[in-house]
Amino acid sequence: MHAKQFLGRLLCIAFAALINLCPAHAQSAIDEVHIEPRVQAAQPDSPNSTAKNTLATIRKNVELVLVPVTVTDAYNRFVTGLEPGNFQLFQDKHPQPIKYFWKDDTPVSVGIVFDVSGSMITKIERARDAVVALLQASNPQDEFFLMTFADQPTLVQDFTSNADDIQGRLPFTKPNGNTSLIDAVFMAMSHMRSARYSRRALVIISDGGDNRSRYTENELKSVIKEGDVLVYSIGVFDTVFRTQEERLGPDLLATISGLTGASSYILQNPNHLPVVAEHIGYELRNQYILGYRPDNSAGDGKWRKIKVKLELPRGFPTLQVQARPGYYSALSNKRTDESQPQPAEVSPAKCPSGSDGSCIKSSGEVTVLGLHDSIANVP
Repeated sequence: MHAKQFLGRLLCIAFAALINLCPAHAQSAIDEVHIEPRVQAAQPDSPNSTAKNTLATIRKNVELVLVPVTVTDAYNRFVTGLEPGNFQLFQDKHPQPIKYFWKDDTPVSVGIVFDVSGSMITKIERARDAVVALLQASNPQDEFFLMTFADQPTLVQDFTSNADDIQGRLPFTKPNGNTSLIDAVFMAMSHMRSARYSRRALVIISDGGDNRSRYTENELKSVIKEGDVLVYSIGVFDTVFRTQEERLGPDLLATISGLTGASSYILQNPNHLPVVAEHIGYELRNQYILGYRPDNSAGDGKWRKIKVKLELPRGFPTLQVQARPGYYSALSNKRTDESQPQPAEVSPAKCPSGSDGSCIKSSGEVTVLGLHDSIANVP
């Protein structure tokens, strides 16, 4: 199939801000792809519902590995319409047959981890707006919980599918105290065990490094790598770091997110928070799920590296793929060894103040340019 014909079959999804703010490029081949947000939720008796139930059932099989994958174009618009033959999946550099494949907008269980420490006092309003933007961009069937953290984490709203339940709690989030970020994420990962859906994600909104937690970063990294939860993070930081913890904050968030294959956004302008949160909401609605059965399931509990590549026709525009960097294999009567090979180091995404507004997001080995036009047009 010619590249132009193949391209015409694709359906790209972009969040609403990019529809009006991206510049037109009439001569670009990517413009043949239709850009529109996917808004229909799965119905109880629909094929999407069947896929959701199947996903929940097979996830219980420890020999199956599920890999959420996000594909974007050069403008960070989501690309849908790809088929299993367009993906190549490797474990420890060995190709793996893709046994299961989903590309439907199935519901997600989302935990919002919200910083209400004292340093958030000048950013709290835009941070609340970011939570609202995330809720509005999500699948109406998604469920959410809200966890705040300052001196200690607090679950202020348990899982609910009613966005108003979350929004009603936001006015009572008053900044005060220190930052127990690690404890909050640790607690949120634990609370995810009671999630309704098999697809799960955390969204962290914070403005600083940790200075209060009892758990350590290594302990948190171990829990995250053993879990099956995407951890997105949005950090909004001052231009001058007053403490060592604040200086390490961007790297901490990038590391946490990179371990799951999710994105970490580092901002210096609080006004960008809602745009980025909305983008994350749409990203969760436009992922592919690849499933495979490992060919070396020795039950040794070791870290297995995962790499996803695209197989596209010659002349097709370059696309970016983002996926989890690995997982721990099934463990047979022994604990995970922390000395196992670790995923690639990650660098935080940065949107420097005074720049053209572009944002570079990094996760593992994947680097994507995006949010340029939306962020650039925010005051």
